[in-house]
Amino acid sequence: MKKFFILIIISVLFSNIQAQEKTFESPNYDAIQHAIQDKSSIYYYSDLMQRFENYDTTLTFEDYQHLYYGYVFQKDYSPYKRFSKDEELLEYYRNTNIKEKDYQTIIELVNESLEEFPFETNYLEFMLHIYTLKEDEEMANKILRRLLGIISVITSSGDGKTCETAYHVISVSHEYLILNYFELTIKSQSLVEMKCDYIALNKNKEKIKGLYFNVEKLFDIGIK
Repeated sequence: MKKFFILIIISVLFSNIQAQEKTFESPNYDAIQHAIQDKSSIYYYSDLMQRFENYDTTLTFEDYQHLYYGYVFQKDYSPYKRFSKDEELLEYYRNTNIKEKDYQTIIELVNESLEEFPFETNYLEFMLHIYTLKEDEEMANKILRRLLGIISVITSSGDGKTCETAYHVISVSHEYLILNYFELTIKSQSLVEMKCDYIALNKNKEKIKGLYFNVEKLFDIGIK
């Protein structure tokens, strides 16, 4: 998987995993569901999603929290669904020598993928890379803000040290987003108690043996 400069920026902006002292709290899914379905709420989902899709820079941490975890209650949520034009986009994604004439095609394909899954961070990183090549600083900053918003929500949901304090994710791909964020690489992966993914890590400077990710919502499809 490609690592774009976003990962370097993130590693500079944030401290390493063991140095973290910030508090964390697992998401209250019942409260989130209630808020996003209440038309009088500031977190009413369709309104929040419209702002998200428009790259609204005024979205708060709480907004991102309701957007990200609230997505599991949307009828379109399918954590294992592949983008309908995945093969076409992957050809560009795997290409180490992207031509300028292909920039707009890639951006259009990524935008289509985000319509199918708004939190497709792999392709969002890819689009950030393309806008950087285009030297479109304004759009690159908006995409970066979206990525950091998603990462902030996930890393505030736990510390990853145990299954009980695992990071809550709504897609397996987001486990790798967090690993990249901490500059960690996977050694092996296993499912714990049908609730958590445990990722054993290769040797790293922080001496972290592994991280836990809560994946309960990936098994809740059809139970909404």
